[in-house]
This record gives sequence, C-alpha cells and structure tokens, in this order.
Amino acid sequence: MKVSEILQVKGNILYTVTPDQPLADAVSTMADKDIGSLVVMEFGDLVGMLTFREVLKSLKENDGSVGSGTVRKHMDDHPITVTPDTEINEVRRMMLEKHARYLPVMDAKTLLGVISFYDVARAVLDAQSFENRMLKAYIRDWPAETAD
Repeated sequence: MKVSEILQVKGNILYTVTPDQPLADAVSTMADKDIGSLVVMEFGDLVGMLTFREVLKSLKENDGSVGSGTVRKHMDDHPITVTPDTEINEVRRMMLEKHARYLPVMDAKTLLGVISFYDVARAVLDAQSFENRMLKAYIRDWPAETAD
C-alpha cells in the first residue's frame, strides 16, 4: 500500500497557516477544527509544520500561556515529508523512528496533503481486516476431500 491510497480515502481537506500569524490564532484553528497539525506555507511553499507538540512546548515556555509569538518561532521548520509513492511500511518506520505523528505528502514542491499516525493505523487495520475476511471466505469454501 502506498501513501497515495491513504490520501484517496482520507479526502483533500488541508488546513494551513502562515509563519507570521500569531501562534494563538493557529491554536484556535487547531481547536476549532479538531486537528493536531497545521501546514505552514509561505509564498506557496511548505516551510514548516505546527503540531500539538510545538504548542505544548510553547505552553511550557510561557508558564501555561500560548504567548504572543508567531507560528515561525514555534514551528518545526524541517518537517519530514513523504511522496505519494512512499510505501506504508516505510511511513510507519519513519513515524516511529522520528516520533512524527504528521507527515506532509509532497509531489516535488507541491503539497498534496498530510497523513497522520491515525490515518496510517486505520489504513493498515482496514487492509488486515480485508485480508482476514478473504482468508475466512477461502477457508469456508475449502473443498471437502473425497475418499478414494
């Protein structure tokens, strides 16, 4: 299974923010949309990711307040990316090794979407469930042996 298959199922809603927006506005968007990440775009290019991890770090630095800083100050400015052709097992390995819960999907310099740890887990579970159903159907239809 490839990343492109996950994106097809997931849909194409993508939430972005600019690096110069106040962090508080980005946090409001994340809360209102019930999402764990925002893609940071500047002049049409991916320049970073803002996830709940960076928000939590900001809360710690500001004694429980988001503070008055911008997204640029808190974003991950070197996010790991994948392509539509990346195999799901490679995505799982990358997410686990880098502790990344959200990965932007890029086709050259074009942002196609973001896949989350949840998206990957759901895709793997769906694939395994399908395989299980096929195996059970195969076993149920196993021809009876005839005595010679």
